[in-house]
Amino acid sequence: MKFKMALAVIAGAAIGGVAVKGLQAQAKLRAYSVTEVEVLDPSALGVYTPLILAAIKSAGGRTFNTAGGRTIAFTGGAPRRVGIIEWDSLDQAQSFFQSPAFSSLAPQRDKAERYIRQYAVEATSN
Repeated sequence: MKFKMALAVIAGAAIGGVAVKGLQAQAKLRAYSVTEVEVLDPSALGVYTPLILAAIKSAGGRTFNTAGGRTIAFTGGAPRRVGIIEWDSLDQAQSFFQSPAFSSLAPQRDKAERYIRQYAVEATSN
C-alpha cells in the first residue's frame, strides 16, 4: 500500500512538472517597438496619425500614447518625439513593420515625419 501511494505521488509530481514546462513554453514574451521621429509637416501628420493607429490596432498592437509627449534625457540627447507600441511577441512586431499595411502608408508617412531610429525589444521573463 505504501509503495502504491509513493508511486502515485511520484507520478503526480512528474505529470505536474511536465504540465508546468508546457505552460512555460507556451507563454510568449511581449515586445515593445520604439520609434523616434521628427515631425516634418504637422498637417500631414494629422492625416497620417489615424491611418497608422488603425493599422497598428488591426495588427494587434497597443499604443501607449507617447507620441508628442514630453521627453527628457538622462544620458545623451532626448528624442523630439517617441512612439511606443506593445506587441504580443517580437515576431508580431516584426511582421507588422514588414507588412503591406505598414509599407502602403510610406507616402503619407514620408510627408508627415522622418524616422530617426526604430527598433523593437523583447521583454524578459524575470
